[in-house]
Amino acid sequence: MVDKYLWKFGWDMGYGSIEGLFVATEETVADLIGKEVYFGEVLGDYSEVEGEIEKNDVVRVDLDPETIAKVTAVLGMTWSGYNPLNYLEEGAE
Repeated sequence: MVDKYLWKFGWDMGYGSIEGLFVATEETVADLIGKEVYFGEVLGDYSEVEGEIEKNDVVRVDLDPETIAKVTAVLGMTWSGYNPLNYLEEGAE
């Protein structure tokens, strides 16, 4: 079984922020770095939030795998906010 970890994602856009907690393997997050994501107008009309995921945008949260498995069984892979894996630009997967 491949270990899954809790990750914290965050972008400060200056006029608002995009944040999220999600579960993924280290390999999945490593593959996410450098990919383009498009969140749409999540910060209001005409905000068009998009960009490239950088290494410092996603940080692993220190939480034991057993707890992660238990909470994931209830909440799924996205615990709160925005999971950048769900917003990859077409063709970026």
